[in-house]
Amino acid sequence: MAWELIFFAVALAGVSIGCLLPAGWLPVLPNDKLLHFGAFLLLTLLAARIAVNWTEMAYWMAGLLVGGWLIEVLQNLVPGRKFSWLDLAANAAGIAAAAACAPFLLGQ
Repeated sequence: MAWELIFFAVALAGVSIGCLLPAGWLPVLPNDKLLHFGAFLLLTLLAARIAVNWTEMAYWMAGLLVGGWLIEVLQNLVPGRKFSWLDLAANAAGIAAAAACAPFLLGQ
């Protein structure tokens, strides 16, 4: 479980940094919504490896959803970035897609 926590922390830091960089520092992104979907899918899959049961998994997913919302709120403070409901929806879709795979990862 220690390795899973380390991978999760590194992935979370990468997603957070990537989402909070000023727009001028980023290359042209091919599909922003797909990147949000994939990032939160990955974070949720890593969380599923850490969770020991469905209740804990639900807390992880709720935490990721709140974290995605917080990132969107913080983007209002970053030059060239702004809050986007579509980004938040892509985050939620990534979480939901990973939740569909969670039974295989939780071993239940």
